[in-house]
Amino acid sequence: MIRNTSILFLMSFFIFACTFSNDAYAQVKKSTSGICHDASSASYNRTKNFEAFSTIEACLESGGRLPKTKSTYQQAEKEAVSEGRAFTSEYERADWPHWIDDDSDCQNTRHEMLISTSSIPVEFKTEKGCQVVNGEWYDPYSGSTFTDSTELDLDHIVPLKFAHGHGGDKWFRDKRQTFANDPQNLLPVKASLNRHKGAKGLDEWLPPNRAYRCEYIKRFMGVIDKYGLLLIPSEKRVINRMQKACIGN
Repeated sequence: MIRNTSILFLMSFFIFACTFSNDAYAQVKKSTSGICHDASSASYNRTKNFEAFSTIEACLESGGRLPKTKSTYQQAEKEAVSEGRAFTSEYERADWPHWIDDDSDCQNTRHEMLISTSSIPVEFKTEKGCQVVNGEWYDPYSGSTFTDSTELDLDHIVPLKFAHGHGGDKWFRDKRQTFANDPQNLLPVKASLNRHKGAKGLDEWLPPNRAYRCEYIKRFMGVIDKYGLLLIPSEKRVINRMQKACIGN
């Protein structure tokens, strides 16, 4: 009986010691829900069940994701004021004309993108050839291939609302229309993933397909640079870390 009690005590002590050691030396904790917390996260100390990583980049590479930031726009507004520049979080999707038929051939932006990105000749809803119904599209966000166009959304890599809050609110309507229909900023992807992404930037959302993440970051920043959109300092810090992690990949 005494021997069994001693064994249980030693096992309990060992588990406690390992947990304490893990908690003490973890620079980044990936919670059981897959969220990466570093010491700056409000949930870092509260996260007790986790996988330890030495850097945020290593945690993200393992399939983790960054915590959701509910105050992104509040923080952006505060930083904009301190830097003496304007900022707005007000957004109306109707102010960003999209899926236009610029050449009047009855195929709007969505269907022209479906035609140009399909790996096989597409099929149309009617003989008029305006709306695409079938084809073959590879979605790099999920790593899956689709043949039914209704399963796909046309994603704005840099979301319209994100662009609005990072300088696009000062644009004239024609520039907003150009941005909203720019093929460089469009990608047919699984509808549910597009809706899960919403208006999130790189610091809040990355494709679940890890093999595409570095390319996604590159394309996102390419659009940011093309249109001169302004990132806030906290976003720049996270993105800089991501870009460094992608070097050599």
